[in-house]
Amino acid sequence: MVTIFIRYQLVYVSVRAAECKDTEIEKILESCIRNNAKIDVTGVLLYSDKKFIQCLEGDYAQIISLYDKIKEDKRHKNVILISLGSIKERSFPSWQMGSKKISIEDLEFKTNMSINEKAEFKDILNGENQKGGKAIDLIKKFF
Repeated sequence: MVTIFIRYQLVYVSVRAAECKDTEIEKILESCIRNNAKIDVTGVLLYSDKKFIQCLEGDYAQIISLYDKIKEDKRHKNVILISLGSIKERSFPSWQMGSKKISIEDLEFKTNMSINEKAEFKDILNGENQKGGKAIDLIKKFF
């Protein structure tokens, strides 16, 4: 009998609380690195002085449990689910939680992005565009 593991990917955006300093971000990332391997969760966190966008990948129950905790975290507010769906393969298979600090005003991508893609990414950050597949494609451009 062949066991098929279905993995899921969840992307959300939120507004960073003013009192959430960079030292808090370091704590979040340390916790992710320490705990996510134990539950087979991978992903990335992009953050600016004002926003978070995070992708989580793994077992459905684990992802939903983490998302429920994330929604209650006081270090941010206005959590908006961009996408949740099954995936054939992970976009970030080797990272318990990759991260990058970004500037919303001056986005720097590792690959070329068109003016339209930059505008789409800003819309996603503002919760105005909920095209999950497009969000992942744009997030990947930071790494």
